[in-house]
Amino acid sequence: MADLPTKDDILRWIEDNPTLASKRDIAKAFGLRGADRVELKRLLKELEDEGHLEKRKKTYRDPERLPPVTVLEVAGPDDAGDLFARPLEWHGEGVEPRVLVVPRASDPALGAGDRILAKLAPVRGEGHNYEARLIRRIGATPRRVLGVFRKDAEGGRIVPIDKGDGKEWTVAPDAMHGAKDGELVEAEHAGPKGRMGRPRARVVARLGDPSGPKAVSLIAIHQHGIPHDFPEEVLEEADRMKPAGLSGREDLRDLPLVTIDPEDARDHDDAVWAHADDDPKNPGGHVVWVAIADVAQYVRPGSALDREARRRGNSSYFPDRVVPMLPDRLSGDLCSLHEGVPRAVIAVRMQIDAEGRRIGHRFVRGLMRSAASLTYAQAQAAEDGAPDAQTAPLVADVIHPLFAAWRAMVGAREARQPLELELPERKVELSEEGQVVAVRFRDRLDAHKLVEEFMVAANVAAAETLTAKKSPLLFRVHEEPDPMKLDALRETAQAAGLTLAKGQVLHTEHLNRLLDQAAGSDEAELINMATLRAMTQAYYSPANLGHFGLALQSYAHFTSPIRRYADLIVHRALISAHGWGDDGLSRDEVERLEQTATHISETERRSMAAERDTTDRYLAAYLSDRVGAEFAGRISGVARFGAFVKLDETGADGLIPMRNIGREYFVFDAKRQELMGADTGTVIKPGQRVTVRLAEAAPVTGGVALELLELEDEPLPGPRPRGGAGGAPRRKAAQAKRKTAKAKDKVERKGKAAQSARKVTRKRR
Repeated sequence: MADLPTKDDILRWIEDNPTLASKRDIAKAFGLRGADRVELKRLLKELEDEGHLEKRKKTYRDPERLPPVTVLEVAGPDDAGDLFARPLEWHGEGVEPRVLVVPRASDPALGAGDRILAKLAPVRGEGHNYEARLIRRIGATPRRVLGVFRKDAEGGRIVPIDKGDGKEWTVAPDAMHGAKDGELVEAEHAGPKGRMGRPRARVVARLGDPSGPKAVSLIAIHQHGIPHDFPEEVLEEADRMKPAGLSGREDLRDLPLVTIDPEDARDHDDAVWAHADDDPKNPGGHVVWVAIADVAQYVRPGSALDREARRRGNSSYFPDRVVPMLPDRLSGDLCSLHEGVPRAVIAVRMQIDAEGRRIGHRFVRGLMRSAASLTYAQAQAAEDGAPDAQTAPLVADVIHPLFAAWRAMVGAREARQPLELELPERKVELSEEGQVVAVRFRDRLDAHKLVEEFMVAANVAAAETLTAKKSPLLFRVHEEPDPMKLDALRETAQAAGLTLAKGQVLHTEHLNRLLDQAAGSDEAELINMATLRAMTQAYYSPANLGHFGLALQSYAHFTSPIRRYADLIVHRALISAHGWGDDGLSRDEVERLEQTATHISETERRSMAAERDTTDRYLAAYLSDRVGAEFAGRISGVARFGAFVKLDETGADGLIPMRNIGREYFVFDAKRQELMGADTGTVIKPGQRVTVRLAEAAPVTGGVALELLELEDEPLPGPRPRGGAGGAPRRKAAQAKRKTAKAKDKVERKGKAAQSARKVTRKRR
């Protein structure tokens, strides 16, 4: 009689063998016969009831994993040219997995919208969760393309603006929709391939001059499908809104709450105030108020405004415009905490002890009147002893108490040890005509940190309050890094002469020690970027899985309901939990919280991609008149087609294609994330200093092509002539170097496999 496996053993087997997941396969794997199979059936049923497994016909699978064969919809290539797809059937509670399509030479060309049946293999340590091999294409939805229309004798053609899409589209004369030569157009697939094997398209929208300064963000908006025009019924509903009064609210109008925002802020959705706590039980403590615009007062569940806000998920911010989640009547008026104007808010009063710990809090639904609308620079200057006419009357009673409370909270933050990444934020500055005049790195003032710390504290208070009241809500979740990604970070650190502890439960304090080691060195930016890449992506979920990066057990977004739908959900939950009115969380909303979480996590990623693409295009436009100039930078990544470089001056990212790297053939090692010269053994890897020449900057696509001139302040060694002296020894040395690296990888893989097997054996015992 064989030893029965534990539930963990069964789950581990199914995870490692997704194609052998029937009861018979599992019984065979663990050597179970007779009565033991009855016990196995009982264990499988328990796992199914507990939600760990899902029975599909005669096989079991983890609902948080995709089946080994599934239907995918192709999303199209990314900036690097890799083809990604999304599963059409996903039953998990977490974020929908990302699937990389790995084509074979015999596979047909696939494009966005194609539906395929594919065989999946899970992967770890990558920017995706699965790799897919095509079984067959089963259908397609009309693919859309954004590009520049070029008129010709047979109608026209469309040149796509995507960096990873070099294929032109043919447009028949009757499908031009009046497009003019050189215009930016949106088109959709229209039938079989035409002349020269180009796909056919019909123009569905004309978007104007692609070189116009206002077209840059417009391209990203259309390319990523971000809704930007409000339906008429939504605008009419917003225009009917009237300012909220004091009825049913606590009067906060005498509190000197102030807003502190960037100079170019389009709205003011949070206000703060602090003062010394007069409670004798809290000596040396502080009281901090955070007041947030009461968007729920105006956006009621199920209304046209609500449906549109949920569809958008969040606001999208570009250098020249904002695509808001709410119409301007709300985002720029009724829900914006303008100076001297009564505004409806949901506020939290927090007690902070002398060590900066929050020891108590309460939420109120109130009416406030902002004492001042300040910028970060104004608040900082006033604290530093240089107030202006607006801040001078506020220094004693508002500015100094705010900073005093923040300095106390810094101590508690340091004890908590959230992840302290130092990643400079770029700011693209435009002229009134929309031309790029400068690219700067934003200043990081104490005033920024003050507001951020207050907002984090308010978000935690909201999550804890709703959890204590057993109210449904959406948490902001950030899970622990994948072990494979941590291994990659560890290798990057070792290559830079730094260490990241291994063999212990990882906490943010361990990563902060690594970042401290790198601080002030040439490797600082590399280590910060590598640490960021090792992190998982945050998302929204009805389940509380904690926030690793902030080192918090419970976290929810409460502080920006003007621009994030998640915060509006939390506001409604607070209204319901406190019995403040009939505009709280509805039953329908509670039932579809999981769907809402998935949707707004996707819209957030969509906006981030659009904002990143827009910045890339503006940077390419800024660099376009400097082609041929030399720049200093650092290798930020490598791929099979070249190396990526981040330029010091602007922070722009550029690609050195393989043809522009030296005069020899370079081999890509995915495991080590490096390129190695076949003749010289020259290694190119992230973190190395380089000097490059700007070969091309394409504003329409945002592409920046570079040529490598120097590596670590030395010119690249060229290959010796094949028949020349010294050529053969150098090639042999390079080959030996590659052979040694492969052997080392093989030993490491065997060691990890043996270690994993020993763990399973110990567990069974």
